[in-house]
Amino acid sequence: MTKMNTEKIHTFLSLLAENNNREWFAANKSMYETAKNEFSAFIDQAIKQISIFDEGVRGVTSSQCLFRIYRDTRFSKEKTPYKTNFGAFIIEGGRKSPKAGYYIHLEPAKSFLAGGIYMPGPDVLKKVRTEIFYNPEKFLEIIEKPEFRKTFGGLEGEKLVRAPQGFPADSPFIELLKYKSYIVVHPLPDALAFGAGLLQHTAEVCRVLNPFNRFLNVAVTG
Repeated sequence: MTKMNTEKIHTFLSLLAENNNREWFAANKSMYETAKNEFSAFIDQAIKQISIFDEGVRGVTSSQCLFRIYRDTRFSKEKTPYKTNFGAFIIEGGRKSPKAGYYIHLEPAKSFLAGGIYMPGPDVLKKVRTEIFYNPEKFLEIIEKPEFRKTFGGLEGEKLVRAPQGFPADSPFIELLKYKSYIVVHPLPDALAFGAGLLQHTAEVCRVLNPFNRFLNVAVTG
């Protein structure tokens, strides 16, 4: 198994953060390509590891999962032309799938692993809330498991102030239904994110994440 050259990725992303302009990027395009290829190879390895316990990602390739480094500045307050991270969403069907999956984000001092469904559309969000409403004990069993809580803490993200439309405000589980996303996050210090043990650690974190994704995908797929 080929190890990812994390030093090249860290160096490129660090320099990009200091020189986020088109002139610098064009002059260092080969450094970008090398770093991207290293990350892409790592994602292919991660997919193989995850497919051991999640057969849904078997056959998925890194090219289906990687996000572009070029930032869409049309509707964003952030006008720098490039993202300062490498990111990939490992999921059956690729990164644009509405299903829950495994997200890998490498960025100096800001790396993390995450999973679930981020900012789903109204139809998908209602399906997830409905599944939790009718099966709250099963959902709580997953997110309150000691191994899960140690790895992720709890759910993260924005919540509604009031109960979502169509759900009773007096439900004992109403706080779970207020989330706009159903995601969990596992921070990665640089020593781990850009170290030799990243692949093994990623596989282990994703294994713990798998039951959470499975629950959400039952809702999404009906």
